[in-house]
Amino acid sequence: MHDAASPTPADANKLQNAASSYLRSARHQPVKWHPWGEEAFALAKALDKPILLDIGAVWCHWCHVMDRESYEDPEIAALINQHYVAVKVDRDERPDVDARYQSAVAAISGQGGWPLTAFLTPDGRPYFGGTYIPRDERYGRPGIKQVLLALAQVWHERRDEALETAASVMAAIEHNESFSGRGGNMTLALVDKIAGSALGQFDPRNGGFGSQPKFPHPAVLDLLLEMAMNRDNEQALEAFQTTLEKMSRGGVYDQLAGGFHRYSVDERWVVPHFEKMLYDNTELLRNYVHGFQSLVREDFLTTAREIVAWLDATMTDRNRGGFYASQDADINLDDDGDYFTWTLDEARAALRPGELEFAARYWDIGELGDMHHNPAKNVLHVKLSLQEVAEQMHLPVESLRPLFISARSRLLEARSKRSTPFIDRTLYTGWNAMAVTAYLETGRVLRLDAPRDFALRTLNRLLNEAWDGSQNLNHVIAYPEGGPLADKVPGTLDDYAFTVNACIDAWFSSGKMNFYHAAVTLADAMIARFYDRTAGAFYDTAIVVAGSAPLGALGARRKPLQDTPTPAGNPTATSALLRLETLSGRMEYREIAEDTLASFAGIVEHFGLYAGSYGLALERLLLDPVQVVVVGSGPEAARLEAMAVARFGVNKTVMRIAPFRLVPGGIPEALAAMLLQVPPPPGADVWALVCRGRTCLPPITDAEALLEALEPAG
Repeated sequence: MHDAASPTPADANKLQNAASSYLRSARHQPVKWHPWGEEAFALAKALDKPILLDIGAVWCHWCHVMDRESYEDPEIAALINQHYVAVKVDRDERPDVDARYQSAVAAISGQGGWPLTAFLTPDGRPYFGGTYIPRDERYGRPGIKQVLLALAQVWHERRDEALETAASVMAAIEHNESFSGRGGNMTLALVDKIAGSALGQFDPRNGGFGSQPKFPHPAVLDLLLEMAMNRDNEQALEAFQTTLEKMSRGGVYDQLAGGFHRYSVDERWVVPHFEKMLYDNTELLRNYVHGFQSLVREDFLTTAREIVAWLDATMTDRNRGGFYASQDADINLDDDGDYFTWTLDEARAALRPGELEFAARYWDIGELGDMHHNPAKNVLHVKLSLQEVAEQMHLPVESLRPLFISARSRLLEARSKRSTPFIDRTLYTGWNAMAVTAYLETGRVLRLDAPRDFALRTLNRLLNEAWDGSQNLNHVIAYPEGGPLADKVPGTLDDYAFTVNACIDAWFSSGKMNFYHAAVTLADAMIARFYDRTAGAFYDTAIVVAGSAPLGALGARRKPLQDTPTPAGNPTATSALLRLETLSGRMEYREIAEDTLASFAGIVEHFGLYAGSYGLALERLLLDPVQVVVVGSGPEAARLEAMAVARFGVNKTVMRIAPFRLVPGGIPEALAAMLLQVPPPPGADVWALVCRGRTCLPPITDAEALLEALEPAG
């Protein structure tokens, strides 16, 4: 499904040498596809043909449906080849292209998504667009043949109309994406408004926010936990806990192998869209780790461990380091999550009678299942607690734990004999940096060496393969099977911001100054390449060099504010700079961060659920940083560190430093200025220093005293 059948002549389809998994899946199609680039636009201008733009992803079910129905159909392909220059884009490989044309199609049709199908002028301005277009007229939509002919006719016979539409759409992109909202008050009251907007959509019955479809919102969840732990907000605590409980019990969570699917089509988290994305799992892993860190709930710990186990087993290059991008929902177009779902007969064949009785009650496996395309198929979800199942089966709850383990093991074994959905083994820089941060936090909070070690191996690979050591960071670390990196995709703001954060986390975890120096160098490059020194805030793509003309809608400037679904670039960059300022003492970092947040302060409250990372960044700006430095090694240092780590706080950092590093150049500059002024307590090999803002308490050697010193101020 995802690779070429047999190669076609080079002049028929230009995707033969593509490295992207999505583009490679279309190499055999009779459409004369071009990758995004100068060649396609030059050809469109030379032939005076409009461009048909298809944007999709290898994990996208409906993208493959449209491929099979239309782009593999010789008749449709002939129409496209006659009237258009066809361009295919992988949205994971080119998020900059996708973001702009999503905005354009939303302006035209009121909705976006994948596959995105847009009709462009030869210079790349959209004059019509939509998402999935069926092969023939159905679902109340015209068929693609009708659409292709009509829009080619518009270009050739009503060009003024097409150009007028294109101009207005480009203006809409500029307006929609260049958020400008100075004038708001940057206070904790603004954070309260963002959180209040999210809480206003909280579903107390099912957890999560809004109705269906239901997406996880990890940044908002962390913001609510922050407010619960450090501002005593009971409603925020309820929303956080209920959502994490319900998600991990739902079908949106893979009850057998661990890991979350992309979203739920229903409000109860039962039936998911079955693809699994790296970025969802890294951010949700952090939610569950933060939840365990603060609330010491065993169920949150279990979910965190299971996410790591799934990522380790399925989504990582164990030898070299690196996290894969995604796992498909389906094996082919004729199933819908069949790999992950079960009929009662399938469960009966895999399980012993006692296991089946337990599993049917616990995971709600029945004759009538959950899937529309096959009502016999069940999505495993936890309908009853172990205690409730024990009561129904008239058994002590302790006797069910072995049944749970054996039933899950047998179902996993049976599932492993099915064809496994395709895994896109592309290593994307920003997503890998997010995974590094998540694994380092997991290793620290759960006191596990393996996630930390793998995270550091991954970050070293990222820095060695995707970065030139100074200004240039690529968007892709590596393609599957060592595919070509000849056309390097430049890194976006997200890539830089997430990598700066990962380098800071790696320094905290390892004490190795090369990670700190990389963070500073990359932060400086991020400012030079993306920061708008005139109007404030960061663009998502590098500032255009005078005299160069970006292709198509890439000329539209974006300053990303919304979490969609990964944390937005501007607040992520802001958080990175604020963290670096406390280590380096470079006030420019704080000034740029503050100015960036001020750029959006007048409008951000309207973004509610999609402004979680902004709320976290603003808390980081407004609250004094709390730095806990544990000096020493051995069990007592580990005990002090564990005490310091307890309780999530966005403004709190914990670092453990070996005494030999307490020399100039051995730790970051601002940290050295604080630490080297404090004499170690007499006779102590291990001690902790707690600093709030620029003020440090006397050294602490007792774990209970450390816990008391870390109680929230006020």
